[in-house]
Amino acid sequence: MKRISGRRSWAELRRAVAIAAAVSCGAGFAAAGEPGSPLPLTRVADVPLPGDTSRFDYASYDAERHRLFIAHLGQSEVVVFDARTQRVVARIGDLRHVHGVLVIPQLGRVYASATGTDEVVAIDAERLTVMARMPGGTYPDGMAYAPQAGKLYVSDETGRTETVIDVRTNQRIATIPLDGEVGNTQYDAVSGHIFVNVQSRRQLVEIDPATDRVIARIALPGAKGNHGLLIQPQLRLAFIGCEDNDRLLVFDLKSQQVVASYPVGPEPDVLTYDPVPGLLYVASESGTLSMFEVAAGRVERVAEGMLAPNAHVVALDPATHLVYFPIKSLDGHPVLRIMRPTR
Repeated sequence: MKRISGRRSWAELRRAVAIAAAVSCGAGFAAAGEPGSPLPLTRVADVPLPGDTSRFDYASYDAERHRLFIAHLGQSEVVVFDARTQRVVARIGDLRHVHGVLVIPQLGRVYASATGTDEVVAIDAERLTVMARMPGGTYPDGMAYAPQAGKLYVSDETGRTETVIDVRTNQRIATIPLDGEVGNTQYDAVSGHIFVNVQSRRQLVEIDPATDRVIARIALPGAKGNHGLLIQPQLRLAFIGCEDNDRLLVFDLKSQQVVASYPVGPEPDVLTYDPVPGLLYVASESGTLSMFEVAAGRVERVAEGMLAPNAHVVALDPATHLVYFPIKSLDGHPVLRIMRPTR
């Protein structure tokens, strides 16, 4: 990790965390970047979001168009936020109980999973209109795209399967049995394979997109409710959030072994990674944000603290290093909190 001369290192920030945590303990919610917060983040803006104070779910950033797509589950719509103007530019409705959202810039599309109708919905990323709808199982949730195969993989949480969609035709072409409750799905660009959390079996399952068959079932010691999943192909690491025992597992993709385990905030959900500073963000249902430094094959926690109630979603703009947190209610209104790491 590159250090910036004359500014505080993460080691120095970690020492400050212990002091800040002691100050803020029992004091309730303190926004990051304000006195009493243990998080090394500066608040850039709190942007009002439309709709009611119901649950937000996944978010996905389109780096080509500088737009953030946010699933507003309770409002059954995808909110489109322009990062350059810091304004909401569209609301795509009729997506009943939308959970997952995934931008695929090279296709000019966004896919959303709507559990209210058990559909996967294709959206034109430029026109912001619905292009197609296809069956997604019984509870479609997280999604991953395998570009060489031209396939979208959708975790069917309660259906205990993985739904496969051909993005050229927007048709469901396969259903892969996983024999357990399914968590998140991720693509590994090095192996070209799809990895899926099977949380009720405490397994990570590997799928070959060439055949749409399970080629490995890997036990995850220390996992309980392994739902959140993020793969970093260059690091050859997978980060796994376990919502039932509040742990982050670090999984080595080469050795196919869990190499580290860390406590995190209650019910970890969404994870994102910024490669330039080497920062991993783990957002939890409790509103706790855990931050880790990843460098030279080593993972070390640098900070943890309360961000905001129910701030379980985090998205990243890798060009600006800004991080985005959709929050369903601050002072009675939905808000998109925008933050920058303090260096």
